Amino acid sequence: MPDEHNWPGAGAPRWPDPHTEQTEVLRPVAADAATVQFSPARPPEGEPGQGAAGKPKSKRKPLLIAGAVVGGLAVLYALDIILSTGNVPRGVSVAGVEVGGLSHAEAETALRERIEPRLTQPVTVRAGVVEQKLDPAATGLTLDWSATLDQAGDQSFNPITRITSFFSSTEVGVVTGTDERKLTVAMEQLRVETARTPAEGSIGFPEGQAVAVDPVPGQQLKVDDARAALVAGWANGTPVDLPVDSTPVKTTKEGVHQALEEVAKPAVSGPVLVKGEGKDATIEPGVIASALVFEPADGGGLTAKVDTAKVIAAVQPQLAETEKEGKDAQVVFEGGKPTVTPSQDGVGVNYEAAFATLLDVLKKTEGREVKVEYTKKPAKVTTEQANAFGIKEVIGEFTTKGFAADSGTNIRVVAQEVNGAIVKPGETFSLNGHTGPRTAAQGYVEAGVIKDGAPGREVGGGISQFATTLYNASYFAGLKDAGHKEHSYYISRYPAAREATVFQNHDGSSVIDLKFTNDAPTGIAIQTVWTSGSITVKIWGTKRYDVESIPGARTNETQPQEKAGPTTGKCSPSNGAPGFTTSDTRVLREAGSGREVRRDTRTVRYNPQPKIVCPAPPAAPQG
Repeated sequence: MPDEHNWPGAGAPRWPDPHTEQTEVLRPVAADAATVQFSPARPPEGEPGQGAAGKPKSKRKPLLIAGAVVGGLAVLYALDIILSTGNVPRGVSVAGVEVGGLSHAEAETALRERIEPRLTQPVTVRAGVVEQKLDPAATGLTLDWSATLDQAGDQSFNPITRITSFFSSTEVGVVTGTDERKLTVAMEQLRVETARTPAEGSIGFPEGQAVAVDPVPGQQLKVDDARAALVAGWANGTPVDLPVDSTPVKTTKEGVHQALEEVAKPAVSGPVLVKGEGKDATIEPGVIASALVFEPADGGGLTAKVDTAKVIAAVQPQLAETEKEGKDAQVVFEGGKPTVTPSQDGVGVNYEAAFATLLDVLKKTEGREVKVEYTKKPAKVTTEQANAFGIKEVIGEFTTKGFAADSGTNIRVVAQEVNGAIVKPGETFSLNGHTGPRTAAQGYVEAGVIKDGAPGREVGGGISQFATTLYNASYFAGLKDAGHKEHSYYISRYPAAREATVFQNHDGSSVIDLKFTNDAPTGIAIQTVWTSGSITVKIWGTKRYDVESIPGARTNETQPQEKAGPTTGKCSPSNGAPGFTTSDTRVLREAGSGREVRRDTRTVRYNPQPKIVCPAPPAAPQG
């Protein structure tokens, strides 16, 4: 066989030996001045898999095709690496801005153009039902540009990664710098402002119109998770959702609206007529709205109830003339003896029964009418009870003297109000509660009082002398003290540690009261006897005890301090009086036998009365 170098065109492939069965015949397929390409000769037709001579076909063709494909991909891979070296990987976006395939400088420019304007704009955050806006600077949030681009990463040499990058995208977000102090303060403020206590759904009546108040679940910000979410998403240009822990409520929006349509709207659609005997009354929609109460019910709905007390308060004055007031039995003192005046039963509307089905009427828009029934109203103290109380003798009595004319007027008025009062067994008598407000409308006048430890004047002043007299009468009657208070400093006309004061606000509400309990098995009655110079209180009942008062010694004396008198108006100088501590012991002995039942000691501290020093009168003019 000739040497292959002797063939024309050195380096060209040599022809195979036609007698070698395993040699694939190559035929030239194209030629130019520089190259000759060969392809396998097509075998002559014959048996499948065999050439013209009937020999097996060659298996090298698929291998060559695969090799060509791999080689082409290798070339593309190499070109891709050369062209993208130093660039941000394909498919990468930062905070929604696509920067894949850009150089780092180009990527930073793109990010600054798109993201930087956001960094000074308020960030909207949503925590459950609450939406807030945060100032990034005040919150301590800044963007670290270098670290943000660094986390985008470098080009991967993994061929699979590079191929898939043509068909996928990766969001890497931003890298945030934080001022921990500012961020901590901001998150604590968010925690407070986004917190919500659970609020059940209900029905409101603004301007008399029924409206649904939808339920609101409670929520509490999950501070650590919310902080992470804010830091991660604040620069994205979209609202940041902050996680919260929710507290469910029992009602649902659907259940509330069902109660609105079925109960609330019909209820205030018009008035309700209340038919009495000889006169009617109306329940106006405004009263209905104030009296309707809605409570959460199982299943998410609301249960409606009517506050009948509010309805009664609106209707009762309208039907008052159809009712007849009863009269309690009273004890009057004639000829020095108690006499019982008979009680009288009254007739009144049975409002509880009348309004038991009011809710059913309120659910209707027509036929809105209620008919009331009248029943007897027994007296609180019947004639039989008063006669059975055993009010037959004086069991306690006390008298005080010496009061100014204005104080005497007030003492007379209060004495008239208390005279004849009956206290049942087990009941507690309250002086403030019995008289109610002591104002000019009740006949009281301005008189002296001790207020905040200093002399002053108030309408109803001087009542403390009556309180002291009443307290001592109950003391010697052996009744149980249910609460009293002594004056802040000692008044010489009263027994030390055995006196009392009372006081009311201008609206009549009680501040300092005198109370005692009738702990006897029989009733008692209070008699008052007023003169222009004295007040006497007698308590009638059935005598149980002989009572002795044992005064204690005065100790811990405190001398008075000087106090400047008023510079305008009248000034009355005084030497004051020392303060001291003293006590009183009440001894109860069984009436008749003299057996000691109990003794009680009360210790009292009196403040010194200040020494009032009046300013010197102005000098007389000279000349």
